[in-house]
Amino acid sequence: MLHELIMTRGIAADKLGIHCHNTYGQALANIYTALQMGVGTVDSSVSGLGGCPYAPGARGNVATEDVLFMLDGMGIETGVDMDKLLEASLYISDYLGRVPQSNAANAILAKKKREQAESGNK
Repeated sequence: MLHELIMTRGIAADKLGIHCHNTYGQALANIYTALQMGVGTVDSSVSGLGGCPYAPGARGNVATEDVLFMLDGMGIETGVDMDKLLEASLYISDYLGRVPQSNAANAILAKKKREQAESGNK
């Protein structure tokens, strides 16, 4: 679809944004492709909140934590503080009675917990 808009219809990629649900775990791959095509605006939601009425049981929107982790790995500066984002993710997830719906958030939080436990044992 992006190829159609950019190459065939002549819409400037920097005028487009992308909004991905992570229904089949493909959101980051789609976002990466869009970025490579020049799209510079990406929608996401803390802890993957949201959903899709057309895909019952879908996990929801792509998690901001996962997008930020990918962008950081690509060397793209966002100005977003991951630690503050993780605080927000934990807050809303605790409020909703669930774990964060973000692979990056869960991995980072597990690593921090392990490091805290190890530093307490020394």
